[in-house]
Amino acid sequence: MNTIITTDLQESIKAKEAFVQESTDIIIALARQIIATFQAGGKLLIFGNGGSAADAQHMAAEFVNRFLINRRPLPAIALTTDTSVITSIGNDFSFEQIFVKQIQALGRRGDLALGISTSGTSANVVKALDMAKEIGLKTAALTGGSIAPSAEIASYSDIILNVPSDATPHIQETHLWVEHVLCELVETELFAK
Repeated sequence: MNTIITTDLQESIKAKEAFVQESTDIIIALARQIIATFQAGGKLLIFGNGGSAADAQHMAAEFVNRFLINRRPLPAIALTTDTSVITSIGNDFSFEQIFVKQIQALGRRGDLALGISTSGTSANVVKALDMAKEIGLKTAALTGGSIAPSAEIASYSDIILNVPSDATPHIQETHLWVEHVLCELVETELFAK
């Protein structure tokens, strides 16, 4: 057990370090896009499946309530929380449409759609980013693994943050870390200066 704990910790740290080496400028670019979205009166729409759904809810809560600074609420919505909407769309149309229809209903030009997909291939996330681009939203994606620049999700994302790991737990841990970093960068820029 000690070996598993130590090895797992080391691999998690390696994933984060590799991500930061490759993506610091992109993290800053996404933070600036979120800031610009909020400053212009837009909202952040966040979505993903499973653990990424939980991340979407977590990140939206940090923006709506607070992260480290007591400040006014920021408009962020997790598209993963309304079970009546999700199940009605899944039942009447398909699971691939659960985020697409919410983007159509809630998204407006000036908003930012943030799709989270550990694999980078989740069909409902890819389709929602495609719809978001189609109706004029800015788009961003958090992914993992060896996503090629030609991957479908990349073609619908203005900004793509990819964790260069094939270990799903370490991708998810890195996603949570960068989501917290983004919250801190945005709060600091908007409220601590």
